Amino acid sequence: MGAGLSWAERLALWVYAGVMRALQPLLRRKLQRRGQQEPGYLARMPERFGFYDGLPPEPGRIWVHAVSLGETRAAAMLVEALRAVWPDMRLLLTHSTATGWAQGQSLLRPGDAQAWLPWDTPEATRRFLQHHQPRLGILMETEVWPALVQACVQARVPLALANARLNNKSLRSGLRWSLLSGPAYRGLRLVLAQSPEDRARLEQLGATVQAVLGNLKFDVQPQPDAQALAQVWRQQWHCQGAPCPVVMLASSREGEEALWLQALTAKADRLAAFQAAGVVWLLVPRHPQRFDDIHAGLMAQGLNVVRRSNWVLGQPLLVQNDKVSVWLGDSLGEMPVYFQSADMALLGGSFMPLGGQNLIEAAAFGCPVIMGPHTFNFAEAAQNAEQAGAAARASDMDGALDQVMVWLSQPQELAKARQKGLDLVAQSRGAAQRYAQALAALV
Repeated sequence: MGAGLSWAERLALWVYAGVMRALQPLLRRKLQRRGQQEPGYLARMPERFGFYDGLPPEPGRIWVHAVSLGETRAAAMLVEALRAVWPDMRLLLTHSTATGWAQGQSLLRPGDAQAWLPWDTPEATRRFLQHHQPRLGILMETEVWPALVQACVQARVPLALANARLNNKSLRSGLRWSLLSGPAYRGLRLVLAQSPEDRARLEQLGATVQAVLGNLKFDVQPQPDAQALAQVWRQQWHCQGAPCPVVMLASSREGEEALWLQALTAKADRLAAFQAAGVVWLLVPRHPQRFDDIHAGLMAQGLNVVRRSNWVLGQPLLVQNDKVSVWLGDSLGEMPVYFQSADMALLGGSFMPLGGQNLIEAAAFGCPVIMGPHTFNFAEAAQNAEQAGAAARASDMDGALDQVMVWLSQPQELAKARQKGLDLVAQSRGAAQRYAQALAALV
């Protein structure tokens, strides 16, 4: 174990290692069950336990760990900036989820590699480092694991935490398990935080935060292909010869679709107003394994549902005024297109106590956001967007639909919110270059 640990921390890490070893069979079964719905979880499973025999070693790569989809999108901006600093950089990109893996494939160039980050045991993490021998490790946002950090300390691999954030809930958990979180955060060579509030919370767990550099996700830029596809969709959503208003439920979590449908049908006059306006509801669930169940549930309620995967481009989506029209976004990697095709979005994860999803991408693509009460995962971004006028806050789903009606009836206010979001993002860009320069100093 690393130097500078108290006897209590050494004992805690020893117990933690034993527990993580004992849980490995449960992890294997979980991956197999998850793989029945998302086959990506079944690919290269030995890597989950630190065995990389099918992946030729190539020492000296820059290793970036982006656990899931959101972190991989942030990593895209960082990787591009790192390539500007190191034109000959070879990337090792690791993930823990199938959606992160799928998104990450677009970041690879010849000479790069992609792998699963192993389960957090001393043996698996040590095998990972011995096989890949990275020049530098970069963890995105929150992924700090005790055994992984100790393995990097012992192998003398500089390990950084970039775009670092920590909400109050995670802080309380970290303080409760301080004998594990303390060695983990102290073992990081470089910590670069998103905000001063994140810095203060990270330092309470023992991290030494060298700088506050902003949020990488502000550097997202609209791509011409996505803009063109969004325009095609909008041209095909027609009601009575005119483009339909499109309202999106973005990155919805389990239970939020039911909340939306319940609130939608609770007030007959409001529902009638939505149908008279020809509103198309665009539902984009957070987790792909739920696509089929959500589709079946919506159909069972008598809704007019069209799946993205079944929609033929060039074929207009006709809105039936006697039914609620839903377009189910059952694709991966098209979130920028969804945001650019919607007039406004309800923020998934914020209408249940789940902490909300990141709204920066919506603002960057000109899509005003209506948030529920639960945004603790991205508290600063949500507060800044609300104060800037780029987002509205609702106490529940019913209030959110009332706000939808307000914006539909006041297009000038909706346009102002859209511009406020674009302005907020434009003012906050440039983080990727700052992060790349700070990370380059480690090597």
